[in-house]
Amino acid sequence: MRNFPPERIICLTEETVETLYLLGEQDRIVGVTGYAVRPSVVREEKERVAAFTSAKIDRILSLQPDLVLAFSDLQANIAADLIKSGVAVMAYNQRDISGILAMIRHLGAIVGVGKKAEELASSYEERIEDIQIKRKNIYRPRVYFEEWDSPMITGIKWVSELIEIAGGQDVFFELSRNKAATDRIVAPQQVINASPNIIVASWCGKKVRSEKFHEREGWSVVPAIKKNCIYEIKSSLILQPGPAALTDGLDKLVQILDLYNHGKHDLAY
Repeated sequence: MRNFPPERIICLTEETVETLYLLGEQDRIVGVTGYAVRPSVVREEKERVAAFTSAKIDRILSLQPDLVLAFSDLQANIAADLIKSGVAVMAYNQRDISGILAMIRHLGAIVGVGKKAEELASSYEERIEDIQIKRKNIYRPRVYFEEWDSPMITGIKWVSELIEIAGGQDVFFELSRNKAATDRIVAPQQVINASPNIIVASWCGKKVRSEKFHEREGWSVVPAIKKNCIYEIKSSLILQPGPAALTDGLDKLVQILDLYNHGKHDLAY
């Protein structure tokens, strides 16, 4: 890293973009992933230099970053190319809520605003605790979260934790601990056997089509299908391991569970 704190940062995933904006350090960002949408001004203010598993390496190098922020093994090849070119790369790998909070604190420390990052992370911890307390005694419907439809992939751990915080029961809680998506693939019969009351889908940026659930063979017996309790949450709100998931993503889950518990199934999807 040529400068510390880094003055020129490129973010290859959404959550570090949003975190830096929330910390008031957005002026350090010189390039972002094409999926960055939070806050909305990022679309106009920052150059897009990457997708998720691909990046414009030459363009990134031309921007002379002090630091590139990456996420997970899925960006390992990009990170390797940048490292070989002499660029400092920090790759986060958070897969649960505690990891998200640690990322916020660590990133804040890297850019020299550790105290502000601590305050931000603590505010999320307090918010989560408050929601848990308020929803402690509500009826807890069974929830099937679908991250992808073909093959069917159930939710990762932070999503599963948010479902529980919001007042639901993740029917595949045990699978959520598996970091790799390939280890969270479920068979149709498994979902039928799990008998979820609610289906929440977020197909990684692809539009969810509720009729597809009704067309699945044998699924007519599933309580969520019988009552048409099928909901979509945009992937930008729930599938990026950062502030969005802990705020708007969690709020969407709370709203969905409240609709169910108040018998307003006609408002589903």
